[in-house]
This record gives sequence, structure tokens and C-alpha cells, in this order.
Amino acid sequence: MDRPGEIGWADFERVELRVGTVVAVGDFPQAKKPAYKLTIDFGPEVGVRRSSAQITALYAKDELVGRQVVAVVNFPPKQVANFFSEVLVTGFVQPDGAIVLAVPERPVPDGTRLA
Repeated sequence: MDRPGEIGWADFERVELRVGTVVAVGDFPQAKKPAYKLTIDFGPEVGVRRSSAQITALYAKDELVGRQVVAVVNFPPKQVANFFSEVLVTGFVQPDGAIVLAVPERPVPDGTRLA
């Protein structure tokens, strides 16, 4: 019996969640909500992509470079102010609105897909 909002396995398989390493972080003063501009390397199959991420409350720019993150890489680009965000970096929203990044428990090759 299906539950409201339930998706099928085929729906989940269409969402391409992959790990990538943050290679650059920049300020994004034009964003409505505090955010960084991230440049993330997803390996040879996906390549380098950019994302706007509202993670400024818990993360300093210098601690993000070299960190692996999990992102949805098959959404269409989304314009955020004067910037096109190409991937959606994932995280968990805390009660105060701060985002805790979803990250792999140990290093994996960039581009590895979440199974």
C-alpha cells in the first residue's frame, strides 16, 4: 500500500547524488540569504560544477576547501542573483535554520554516486 508522498525505486534512481571535493569558495554578497559560491570537482565523468550554498552559519570558507560534499548533479542550473548554481549541495536543516553538510563518512573518489 502506497503512503502519501511515497516515491518508487525508479524515482530515486533518477536523482543523481554524487560526491565531490570543494576546490574553491567565494563570497556571494548578491544572494538574498547568506551564501557562498562553491566550485566542486566531481571527477572526470561529471567535471567541475558550481553551486550557491547557504552554509555560512556553520562553515568558514577556509575549512570548506578540500572537503568532500554530497550534491544532486542532475538538476537544471538555477539562477541565484547573478550566478547560475549547477548542483544542489545537500545538508540537514537545524532548528535555527543552519545547514549541516551531508558528507561521506570517509574519503571516496570524486564522482562516486550514492547508492
